[in-house]
This record gives sequence, structure tokens and C-alpha cells, in this order.
Amino acid sequence: MNVLMLSDVYFPRINGVSTSIETFRHALAPHGVSTTLVAPAYPAQRDDDGSIIRIPSRYLPIDPEDRIMRRAAIRNTVARLRELAPRIVHVQTPFVAHYAGIEIAQQLGVPCVCTYHTFFEEYLYHYVPFAPRTWLKAAARRFSRTQCNALDAIIVPSSAMRDTLAAYGVTRPMHVLPTGIPMNGFHGGDGAYFRERYDIDPDARMLLFVGRVAHEKNIGLLIDMVDRLRRAQPKAVLVVTGEGPALASLRAHSERLGLDAHVRFLGYLDRHHELHDCYRAADLFVFASRTETQGLVLLEAMALGTPVVAVAEMGTRDILGPQRGCRIAPAEADGFASTVDTLLRDDPLRRQLAHDAHEYARTWSADVMAGRLAALYRDIVGEASSPAASSPRARNAA
Repeated sequence: MNVLMLSDVYFPRINGVSTSIETFRHALAPHGVSTTLVAPAYPAQRDDDGSIIRIPSRYLPIDPEDRIMRRAAIRNTVARLRELAPRIVHVQTPFVAHYAGIEIAQQLGVPCVCTYHTFFEEYLYHYVPFAPRTWLKAAARRFSRTQCNALDAIIVPSSAMRDTLAAYGVTRPMHVLPTGIPMNGFHGGDGAYFRERYDIDPDARMLLFVGRVAHEKNIGLLIDMVDRLRRAQPKAVLVVTGEGPALASLRAHSERLGLDAHVRFLGYLDRHHELHDCYRAADLFVFASRTETQGLVLLEAMALGTPVVAVAEMGTRDILGPQRGCRIAPAEADGFASTVDTLLRDDPLRRQLAHDAHEYARTWSADVMAGRLAALYRDIVGEASSPAASSPRARNAA
């Protein structure tokens, strides 16, 4: 079976959506599913294989890291896509890719599904600050409901996101299917080398955040937490890796609190090599986002044996719920700092959590999740080919 995927983001743009797409594409192949990906072309382009079709794109002023694909250029690929004979279209993002995906599915006469990766309601106001927050929330809900109900099915990475979309009024079938971890890609790593390279004291209590440095990630809470923690843990240092629109304001916030010795911003790290060293160097992985649809970086940290302290909100609840290899922290600076301090003072407990984290991450295997997705594709294609099937895509095409 060939699946056509469309996304408004992909590598070299680094984020959770790019990681999820890459993980599933590789893991689906052994299950008899080949994929073709339509994604933007970027100025700093990396080499691709023939299964990726890059679409000319333009600059996005409100978020310079992202690009907008040109719809006309996507339409010009339809003849090529028809030759590939995809059985299903899988949309990964809700912008140009969403509308182009529905259009292509109609032209090819195949089902169209999406993965709902991003909880827009809780962070849109960061990017449109001049509009009332209540209005933006209502608009985000209406936008998501309309888009989702135009599809044959929606894949959600967590049960919390499924419940949220149901509350919006989404009536199309929803399937909870998180992105798995390719465990064979998470091994090795040299923490001592990483600390030496970045001049981090071997005796420092290193806390790590990995992810997009964006407002919705709530990194400010982590900085406030370190401000409280340094009284009890004077050698605590928070390492923030990644880039994003909140970087300048977070640097300024750290400087105002006098945390130059306790907060380090390192930018992007190579995720297949240097990032592994970074995980290994950390005593704890800390995460305060309240808008995640899954929280894939938590599993990455656990896979490399780094215990996690995080806020259990939205998608992170499913990962943190069993409290294996992790601890749930309050969503405020003092309580978060207290949870971190307790673990930093208990070396045997932290070592046990590190072991538990690795074993727990194995239960989120990419192969298992890809097998479930392959089965879902086949079920949807079977349903769509049934005379009794009635989908929004089929009705619109008619």
C-alpha cells in the first residue's frame, strides 16, 4: 500500500511534527506501507530521497522558521501523484497541506485522514496578541471542528486530545495513536564529553529542556523554577536546547533574574548524535508545556535513561500517568522546584528512575505504533470502498 502524506513542515525544520513523520515513515515500511511525502522546500535544503516531493514555498513573516507552500505548485504534482496510485491521503498539518490534501484525495478518489498534532487553542494568542484571547479560543475551536469534520478520520496522539476534539463537536471517527520511539536509534551517548565540550561543571546538577523555544512550551516556568531551586541547589544549571520565537524574551527573563550561571541556551543540536550526549549528561529532563498533544521528547529522554519531571497536562498525561521513570510536578515554580530538589538529593532513587525510564520507553516502540497505523489505513480503505461507506470526502466529490 502506498500512502500520500502532506505536511506544511518537515526537516530541516526541527519540531515534533517532523520527528513524528520521519519516525512513522521509517517504521511503516516493514508493515508493507510505502509513503510519499509532499513538504515545503527550505532555503537550507538537505538531501532527500525520491519519496519526498519538495514544493516551492515562501517566507512566513509571523514565524520565520516556517514556510508556506504554493498551492499552484502542489496542483502541478497531481499527475505525478496519480501515477503513484496512493490508496489514502494522510494530512499532517492544518494549513496549506490540509486543503491541498482534501483536494488531491477528491481528485484521486481515495480517503483522506489527518493527524491532529497541535493544540492551537492554548497558544494561538501568543502569535496574535492584539486579538482577545476568548475570541481566539473560539475561532481555534471552530477552525479545528470544521477541518476535522471534512475528513474520513482523525488520528490523535493522546486520549486528552480526543476528548478535547469531541468537546469541540468533532463527529468523525477518532483514533488514539501516539508516535512511537525507534529504540534502535536511542543508544550510546557520552554525557561527560558533552559537559566538557560546553564547559558544564562535572559536579553541576544539570536539568535539560529539549524542544522548540516557543511561548507555548512554558519555558519561562522552568526559568522561574531554577530561580527558586538555586537556593537549595547552588550547582543547578538548566540547559535549553532548540531555537524559536521566544528565545530573545527568555534570555532577557533569565538575565533579569540574575541566572547567567544557572541557565544556558545552546541552540539546535544534531538530534542523531550530539543530542544523545546531551540527554546522557542530564541528571533530569524537565518539561512544563501545557499544550502538548503527546510530548515525544519525554519518551526520547526516557529511552536514553534520563528521568523526567514534568507537568501532566493534555498529551503528557498518557506518558506520565503510570509515573514510571518520571515524577509529575505542579504547574508552578515553587512546587516544581521542590519536586526537582527532592530527586536531586536522592541518588539511589534517581538511578532507579533512570532504569525504569528506559524500560518504560520500550513499551512505546515505533514498530508497534506503526503496525497499528498500517492496520488503521487498511481498515479505512476497506470502509471507503464499501458501498455503504459515507464520508465527507465522498459526499463533497459527489
